[in-house]
Amino acid sequence: MSPDHTPPLFTLRPMSPNEAPQVARLIFDSTNHWYESRGFGKIFSGAPEDCLVFTDVYESLDPGNCLVAVSQADESIIGSCFYRERKTHMSLGIMNADPQCGVKGVAKALLAKIIALSVERSLPLRLVSSAFNLDSFSLYTKQGFAPYAFFQDMILSVPDSGIPEDPIPGIQTRAGVPTDVETIDRLEKKIWQTSRQKDWRRFAENPDGIWSLSVAVDNTGKIVGALASINHPGSNLLGPGIATNASVAKQLILRELNQHRGRSPVFLVPSDNRELVQSLYTLGARNCELHVAQTTGEPPRINGVVMPTFMPETG
Repeated sequence: MSPDHTPPLFTLRPMSPNEAPQVARLIFDSTNHWYESRGFGKIFSGAPEDCLVFTDVYESLDPGNCLVAVSQADESIIGSCFYRERKTHMSLGIMNADPQCGVKGVAKALLAKIIALSVERSLPLRLVSSAFNLDSFSLYTKQGFAPYAFFQDMILSVPDSGIPEDPIPGIQTRAGVPTDVETIDRLEKKIWQTSRQKDWRRFAENPDGIWSLSVAVDNTGKIVGALASINHPGSNLLGPGIATNASVAKQLILRELNQHRGRSPVFLVPSDNRELVQSLYTLGARNCELHVAQTTGEPPRINGVVMPTFMPETG
């Protein structure tokens, strides 16, 4: 019991596999509620079952790393948050709290637990949060997170015929394969001191049938960029991605956009990269949201182009 002897309103524990449908429903309902209540419209337009992609992907990559808040009153799940551990950092994934349950402090408790885990492992905890949601921004910064990069979410409707690619001299793009993973990892460490081989291998092997991976190579065959994407009813995103410069990033974006013909994927690009942003405006991309990358520890130094995503969260 708490010091005033008031019984806790909820407890925290790892999600059980059979609770995945409840967590998917929570993600669907609470995320849509937040956006609709502010006049933005639904983020998830399909069925709640589409959000099983979150539990499926996160659990396959990092089993047991989903915390749930369980109501003491009726044992319903009133909150959830995914987290991931990599060599260089931990990432905070999608966090949700039931807006109808009437219980306060759920998100704060989930966050505090995961921060404690990151401290225990001596790893910085990273996240990418909406700049539109000042409540979540305040939640994170009050717990010691600090922004280090600003991104604009862009959306582009890809024609059924695709988008003509505009090659640049000395650079070619191709599909990424599993043997590229170690090279991509070395490049990512160079660009922003980040390592997550497990993720890149998942994209390259594509056991789920929902991933695509492109790499950019120079005339010597050296990899100078990589970009993944996911094509699923619950998540239609480009990213994560890295590139040595804006021109390489644009080529990778074009190749991955053409894996989503007839759809309108969302992708995050660094707002301070004027060349890349302007080239995407020229293609017809438009802004749909803004996001801020934050960390509890020393921020990674970015020397190139970084394109985060939310599936799986990259920080």
